[in-house]
Amino acid sequence: MTGDIAVLGAGMHPWGKWGRSFVEYGTVAARAALSDAGIGWQDVQSVVGADTVRGGYPGYVAGATFAQALGWQGARVTSVYAACASGAQAIGTARAQILAGLADVALVVGADSAPKGFFAPAGGERPDDPDWLRFRLLGATNPAYFALYARRRMALYGDTAEDFAQVKVKNAAAGALNPNARYRKAVTPQDVAASAVVCDPLRLLDICATSDGAAALVLTSMEFARRHGAPDPVRIRAVATNTPVYPRTVLDLPDIATDSAAAVEPSGESFRASIARAAYEEAGIGPEELSLAEVYDLSTALELQWYEDIGLCGEGEGAKLLREGATALGGRIPVNTSGGLASFGEAVPAQAIAQVCELTLQLRGRAGERQVAGARAGITANQGLFGHGSSVIAVR
Repeated sequence: MTGDIAVLGAGMHPWGKWGRSFVEYGTVAARAALSDAGIGWQDVQSVVGADTVRGGYPGYVAGATFAQALGWQGARVTSVYAACASGAQAIGTARAQILAGLADVALVVGADSAPKGFFAPAGGERPDDPDWLRFRLLGATNPAYFALYARRRMALYGDTAEDFAQVKVKNAAAGALNPNARYRKAVTPQDVAASAVVCDPLRLLDICATSDGAAALVLTSMEFARRHGAPDPVRIRAVATNTPVYPRTVLDLPDIATDSAAAVEPSGESFRASIARAAYEEAGIGPEELSLAEVYDLSTALELQWYEDIGLCGEGEGAKLLREGATALGGRIPVNTSGGLASFGEAVPAQAIAQVCELTLQLRGRAGERQVAGARAGITANQGLFGHGSSVIAVR
């Protein structure tokens, strides 16, 4: 176990397709987090920005970009990029600085302004880039991989298209209650079934959109929180950002082949499961102690996989857990009480931060109609390209 840090403030810019700069969204979220924390911008000693690759050079140096937008005041800045795990990497960086005594107060910000449609490869000719290769050699967009994962679950565990649709129905019900969600409308299984096929067996409503949005956190040392009048704040107890173990025998984005297992025996634990295990070990708790979870539902089938990977049920039992109602609002272990990516769409560098914003609201007891009764501990989980995994555990 390592030391706790406090979440003193959380703020967001609503998700949508607003057509404006990611800097504007991030600045709104940052000011909301500072206001929530009850501190001024001048009190911030470190700014950690989660980078976006869609905002030109300012997106590559997001920490400095947000510091300048808020007004230069001498704080140290750090910019990090880890694809979909960028936000959690930013949280981990700020946490390390606080625990090392380099800062008492850190502001973490992630924001994106996404293109219309699904994500495409970065420009240029790069035959040594797996992400470039999968588009050029296979024409494999992200939904193609999501569909492969879904077919794998159907073949191995008997999951059905109706199970996948029920994930969307569940998350849409929660998103309808979230003022920051992009999609705030209840969805029926019939709506999912009537939506267009994107990549069989997944339909349009099985796959998350791409969105504009921003999220920010004010993180502090526990001593600063106490001095500031917050003796019992939400605390981040673990941040796992571990990488896979060779050999990887299940195809994963953006690869077009698996590793050979001829010389080295596979570990028996999936990469996603190892992310959660590392977080549990660091936090000193287990999945049975969780009140809720926020997982990266890039597709409905992937949410079911996360149930198993974070230890909510056994292998192949994710759909059963869903059918029992355990992961819905009011269930035994609600998952994606925010509405998830199904209701938000994906604003890449902001998403992992937004997950922690939801845990913060829930652990404070301020999530309104989405509130999980008596919430005391929550976990986030997501995965980025090129072996970037992340999981954050927050407690109160």
